[in-house]
Amino acid sequence: MESKKEHSKIGEFKPMDLLACAAAREVRDGEVVFAGTGLPMLAIMLAQKTQAPTAVCIYESGSIDGRPIDLPTSVADARCSYQAAVADGLMDAFSQLQSGRIDLAYLGGAEVDMYGNVNTTFMGGPTGKRLTGSGGNTDIHSLARRSVLIMPQINQKRRFVKKVSYITSPGWKFPHGPNREWVPKQEVYGAAFRGGPAAVISDMGIYRFDEQGEMYLDTVHPGFSAEDCRDNCCFDLNISKVRGETPTPTYEELELLHKVIDPEGIIMK
Repeated sequence: MESKKEHSKIGEFKPMDLLACAAAREVRDGEVVFAGTGLPMLAIMLAQKTQAPTAVCIYESGSIDGRPIDLPTSVADARCSYQAAVADGLMDAFSQLQSGRIDLAYLGGAEVDMYGNVNTTFMGGPTGKRLTGSGGNTDIHSLARRSVLIMPQINQKRRFVKKVSYITSPGWKFPHGPNREWVPKQEVYGAAFRGGPAAVISDMGIYRFDEQGEMYLDTVHPGFSAEDCRDNCCFDLNISKVRGETPTPTYEELELLHKVIDPEGIIMK
């Protein structure tokens, strides 16, 4: 019989299981984490039940340090406020960002470029396809100390681009000034600078950023190669720093995800 701490084998987990576990492992104990609806909620709840029991979650709708018994359907679900320290609204939640209290935030997007700039506004420029817009994406990506992007990649090479069609949320380096030269975020933000994107987690691998703010492949998910990940990017991805395969979910993590956190199958169908 397998130990719950052992890692599962190929065929014993689904891609969504690995995404959730990889995202949860980004949380450090004691951190304040900003989460939106969906996979981020799943990740923070899993982290609190494993390596980060004292991590505090702020749900986007205004619940602070809630401890839902199982997965809420969205950040507006009343379950988010169960045992919460504060149950307020958007204003209070985002004021925590503006005050510099957020250690880690989860985000998604339509496009991400090699410097971690995110686009949720237009695909193909202003005359192209209109998307949902920023929502809280700009505030979160700009003001959190670290942000983790969760992005699909398999057969969606167009999402990993050399230059996003529109910078909704700034990464480590972006065009600035009258000459639109690429400038480091810290130089532009000055005293307001707190950090930037720490990782991009896709369904193929985990990407991080080097000292120059450029994306590189850190680990590759089982079943894929570093070359597969590079071929699914629209830029010359650095694969020279690959540390190996992304650790698969443990049996304990799988049990928590399916039987404790999301028994209704809201996300873990």
